[in-house]
Amino acid sequence: MNTDIIVIGGGTAGMTAAIYALRNGKSVLLIESESVGGQIAFSPKVENFPSYRQISGADFANKTFEQVIDLGAEFELEEVESIVKNPNGEFIVNTNCQTHTAKAVIIANGVKQKHIGIDAEARLLGKGVYYCAVCDGAFCKGAEAAIIGDGNTALQSAILLSQICTKVYIMTWFDKFFGDQSLVDTIKRTSNITVMPNTQVVDFIGQDALEGVEYIQKEEGKRAVLNVPAVFVNIGQVPDNKRFEGLVELDNNGYILAREDMSTKTEGLFAAGDTRKKALRQLTTAVSDGAVAAISAVNYLSK
Repeated sequence: MNTDIIVIGGGTAGMTAAIYALRNGKSVLLIESESVGGQIAFSPKVENFPSYRQISGADFANKTFEQVIDLGAEFELEEVESIVKNPNGEFIVNTNCQTHTAKAVIIANGVKQKHIGIDAEARLLGKGVYYCAVCDGAFCKGAEAAIIGDGNTALQSAILLSQICTKVYIMTWFDKFFGDQSLVDTIKRTSNITVMPNTQVVDFIGQDALEGVEYIQKEEGKRAVLNVPAVFVNIGQVPDNKRFEGLVELDNNGYILAREDMSTKTEGLFAAGDTRKKALRQLTTAVSDGAVAAISAVNYLSK
């Protein structure tokens, strides 16, 4: 398919870019490898986005996607494998299914869940080890569960699970949270949530199903096991940009280096949202990045 602008990633930044490009008269192909919405789609509640006092992340993502499609965007559920820029300035975007061409490309592929790196983590994935409380919380209804993490995602997961689980443990590396104070306050007043600070998770116990989480309480230095049938790993995200490194510069952590107008070292190639190096990764900044990237791409096509 030949189009004006290809947007890689169906998260908030990518969909915002598509909206702004379409409203400026450009044809847009939106490519997403999994499901639209990105990380925000797994958030139980969004309470810090202007205009919505409270909305679920899934509802927010669905409403945005409907807007994109209503404006006339083409959509493909494919995995982008590489991008090539021809001498004539045309971009070739190769996916696991086919090849697309465009005059400009916006990379908005977001980030992926970070793994702890324990050997048993992969073996017990879906068998007690999870990454999304919204998606998989129902599996531990009426039982106990543990959350590993100290940011907003971990706090939101704990609050959600506290409504269906008998007990929820939050295991944090430090002795404080790094999330919104409103969420921290909710955690403190929720009776069936227990915080386990200064905790290092060292192993997952169980062969065919999770039986417990082995940890070290750092102040005492002793190993112990928390016997729970479910654990949710919420320790952050990592970028997935190795496939683009021939056309963009990456920092030491793999994030794309982009200018304020979202342009990269390759003319006509832009980066927006969590995939790029930035100080703040929020829903509002994703929207801002997407809008800026789209207008920059439109201006590039007008040259």
